[in-house]
Amino acid sequence: MDNLNNNNQGYNAENIQVLEGLEAVRKRPGMYIGSTGERGLHHLVWEIVDNSIDESMGGYASEITLEILPDNIIKVTDDGRGIPVDKHAKTGKSAVETILTVLHAGGKFDGKSYKVSGGLHGVGASVVNALTEWFRVTIARNGLLYQQEYSKGVPQYELKVIGESTHTGTTIEFKADHSIFTEAHVYDFELLRNRIQELAFLNRHIKISITDSRGTEPVSFTYQYEGGIEEYVTFINSGKNKINGHVFFTSKEVDDITVEVALQYNDSYATNLYSFANNIHTHEGGMHEDGFKLALSRVLANYAKDNNLLKKDESFIGEDTREGLTAIVSIKHPNPQFEGQTKTKLGNPEVRQIVSQAAGEGLERYLLERPAEAKAIIDKVILASRARIAARKAKEATRRKSPLDALGFASKLADCRNKKPEESEIYIVEGDSAGGSAKQGRDSAFQAILPLRGKVLNVEKARLDKILSNKEILSMIQAFGTGIGEDFDPAKARYHKIVIMTDADVDGAHIRTLMLTFLYRYMKPLIDLGYVFVAQPPLYKVQSGKKVEYIYDEDKLKDAMERMGGRPQIQRYKGLGEMNPEQLWDTTMDPKTRTLLQVSLKDAMNADAVFTMLMGEEVEPRKNFIQENAVYASNIDA
Repeated sequence: MDNLNNNNQGYNAENIQVLEGLEAVRKRPGMYIGSTGERGLHHLVWEIVDNSIDESMGGYASEITLEILPDNIIKVTDDGRGIPVDKHAKTGKSAVETILTVLHAGGKFDGKSYKVSGGLHGVGASVVNALTEWFRVTIARNGLLYQQEYSKGVPQYELKVIGESTHTGTTIEFKADHSIFTEAHVYDFELLRNRIQELAFLNRHIKISITDSRGTEPVSFTYQYEGGIEEYVTFINSGKNKINGHVFFTSKEVDDITVEVALQYNDSYATNLYSFANNIHTHEGGMHEDGFKLALSRVLANYAKDNNLLKKDESFIGEDTREGLTAIVSIKHPNPQFEGQTKTKLGNPEVRQIVSQAAGEGLERYLLERPAEAKAIIDKVILASRARIAARKAKEATRRKSPLDALGFASKLADCRNKKPEESEIYIVEGDSAGGSAKQGRDSAFQAILPLRGKVLNVEKARLDKILSNKEILSMIQAFGTGIGEDFDPAKARYHKIVIMTDADVDGAHIRTLMLTFLYRYMKPLIDLGYVFVAQPPLYKVQSGKKVEYIYDEDKLKDAMERMGGRPQIQRYKGLGEMNPEQLWDTTMDPKTRTLLQVSLKDAMNADAVFTMLMGEEVEPRKNFIQENAVYASNIDA
């Protein structure tokens, strides 16, 4: 796209405000990008991509490309206006050098160059520059091509002209500094691809491409969604039975704040409500989410009442209107205020009323125009209300003062002596024999054991009232101490490590999936807080004389046998119950020697789709998934 004729007036060096210097970034990188692990490494990419997205939100860019080059070099290209190259009055340097060497210097602070800007921290390209081994910027602007290179944030030469250009835009390439990112060097392509796709959904019309050139053959994806968040809802709801066939969508701009809302109901019992502010996923919700919930409850209640769809003495509450709901609430705000534990909660008070009004007006119109779909939605909400009332009695069982009351619970849980949640862990163990070994082998000072005797219910196909009649799930709820439903409070968790320990076979994998489905659907904050883990029991014991080695990976068995020499004895563990207490402690429970996999949700929406596909009603998507992924399967007994 030829952007040479774009209006560059009003976006020059004078628009770049200088707030403070860059000295502390390399000394304390965690203060600026959150961590120097995997999250911080990927944050470098988002700071640069967000700048290109800001150009597109301003109407100046239509295409963005992210490339991961060999040696984990990142390249981001856009066809925007190009970073200003004229001299900055205050610094005496070019505007681009000012932006890349001074913290909080950029076009987002003067309130004119960008109406709205994304990015969580807003620390910008200067921090990325400071934390890279090398950084190169190439700018197409004013009919010329400019370039400058940096090493660890220090310019290697003055900005120079390297040629002519018939278009405008910016290309940034960099390599993260390994002396800073000591834990993580390799970019996760799936994590980057998911976010790029999300950004394409949230910014209709823009074309965003991602290419991974690190392998023998490049892997590329290009995303462009004319339908924006309407298409996002359709994407999330694929594979689910829809209640209202047409996705509801509304958008409105009030006082420079743009509101977009899309929703569709399906016949599941889970709520999938995702909110965004300036493209940032607001995991902790906030005023925009509150406004949407208020509008949804108000409009549906009024419609049901006005159309005589409720029986005498029947009513519903906000919680009922969200059962089976898939919704996206996205706002673009010129001055967002982020709060909360992870700075992902929107705090602007004016947003609640604006979203409530916009969503309410649009939804009222939608229901009037589509009476058949409106009735189907109300029927779904009424069923949810009746199920909630039916669940009330079952839920009482989870509200006992002591988590060790009734239902044979005290005999099942072997609690730990430590009462400090941050120092305590609970092992959820499959089967009585494994539970017995775990109880004997554990360190009872801080390790609790809860054996599960029956199959955990597949919560993907059940309502809360049925879920709460399942003794195994009830045992887990009581043991964790968090409550469930509207009573759920992660702050009341009795253990900050919940470890799922199942056999290393197909049945064990199935039970593990059922437990993770339950935790994902009803206790997701425990996963978000990093409290959920999967134990890694060994597959083999290899012994030669007094030398013993435990093997956790099929591929490493041969190496172990060669190390042992001779003809070592090999024991294949079919289940945890085959291990005596000492072996179970040594291999799977001792913090000094065990391997625990922390369960994380890098992409909650993809996780939702996978859970729906694996545990839901539709057989065909599950069958296709199994056939496509059978080549990757391991831990399958012959």
